[in-house]
Amino acid sequence: MSWTELERLVTTAEADGSLRRALRRCRSQEELVLASRRLGYRITRQDLAAALEEHRRGEVEVGVDAPETGGAIREAHSRRWRP
Repeated sequence: MSWTELERLVTTAEADGSLRRALRRCRSQEELVLASRRLGYRITRQDLAAALEEHRRGEVEVGVDAPETGGAIREAHSRRWRP
């Protein structure tokens, strides 16, 4: 399941600063998906869209703006990770 892969990527990026910095350089969701796939993670644009929507629903409740596209990956599991 690709959602599981997205969660695995988030967990790894949280622990690996160089991976996190590399993913933050992505300028679009498409770049993020391609970079992730090159690293061996089978994620899709739909996974990112679902994660961003989940994040936005959570952020609306606390009144904070949604992240930029480049930050979408770190927000995939926003209930667990806060900057």
